[in-house]
Amino acid sequence: MPGLQAPSDYSNEPPRHPSLKINSKEPFNAEPHRSGLISAYVTPVDLFYKRNHGPIPVVYDIERYHLSVTGLINIQREFSMRDIRDLPKYTVTATLQCAGNRRTAMSKTRKVRGVGWGIAALGNAVWGGAKLADVLELVGVSKLASTTSRGGKHVEFVSVDRCKEENGGPYKASIPLSQATNPEFDVLLAYEMNGETLNRDHGYPLRVVVPGVIGARSVKWLDSINVIAEESQGFFTQKDYKMFPPTVNWENINWSTRRPQMDFPVQSAICSLEDSNVLKDGKVTVKGYAVSGGGRGIERVDISVDGGKTWIEASRYQKPGVPYVADGINSDKWAWVLFEAQVEVQHSAEIVAKAVDIAANVQPENVETIWNLRGILNTSWHRVDVRVGHSSM
Repeated sequence: MPGLQAPSDYSNEPPRHPSLKINSKEPFNAEPHRSGLISAYVTPVDLFYKRNHGPIPVVYDIERYHLSVTGLINIQREFSMRDIRDLPKYTVTATLQCAGNRRTAMSKTRKVRGVGWGIAALGNAVWGGAKLADVLELVGVSKLASTTSRGGKHVEFVSVDRCKEENGGPYKASIPLSQATNPEFDVLLAYEMNGETLNRDHGYPLRVVVPGVIGARSVKWLDSINVIAEESQGFFTQKDYKMFPPTVNWENINWSTRRPQMDFPVQSAICSLEDSNVLKDGKVTVKGYAVSGGGRGIERVDISVDGGKTWIEASRYQKPGVPYVADGINSDKWAWVLFEAQVEVQHSAEIVAKAVDIAANVQPENVETIWNLRGILNTSWHRVDVRVGHSSM
């Protein structure tokens, strides 16, 4: 890739915020503290979770950088950053969430493989860039097309990033052409994050943002876009990020029996409290996030102080002091909402949060029913323990 290279080691990593919880150093994977995560509706770039598969690519000559668009299309073309920036610019507020968010809790049921994420492997940002549908139209692919005249049905994003799972080859993933060509899906070729130029950790100079879909499809450090007949054959599409039932283990797994995971299920978590808490009195403020994939807004968030026997409805906010409307018109349909509830605990309690989206999808009660060997999509009720009294320490 002219102007962009993938280092072979970790000697030139960018600086990171000191408050991040580091889940792995090489490659660097980290998340913010849960209380800091909900300090703002738009997540500061420094506190946005970092998900990497190898050393962070380096741009040494932005003037030489270009994006190749090839495959089953009639026009093969290369785009410079200037070409991309000359297209109409859109901003989309969207939450990206790692499929492994809350994996650590799932591993307590049975061992799973993957980075040990807590509840903060997600973030909400304002992404700026060109719509993928506009770029594809410039190479002869009509908007709202589900196939090209040459049989293309999927759009593959290839990174300059090299990773061991691809045997040293590039990270890659794909989405259906029908999603890529539909402007309503807001798929971006993003070069800005929260009004600033993307930094290296988040894909500088150009990345894909696929709203409402697991973060693994929002490929960073774009090298090329390929229109192909079938799904990407890369590792992370074919042999990872698939949802298997609890009966499947590493001895009987058959990757071809499951589709690649796309939309993220409805999710919520309590961020104002730790897993175990000692309180001075019984009055508790419960705050957290709720989000659903596919552009499905959050209908409500339910809070229980008796482990799920009885519930109250939390208030939902999109921005401070602004009540949330889950209709996709008066709200950011791809973004999380922040919720808040005031509850009272007598002695000790298990406080639980569960969200319901506008399609009436609800979080499953128990993690055991959704356990899977890769530890993805832990969207079970989020639970924290509280006790009123003084710590024994």
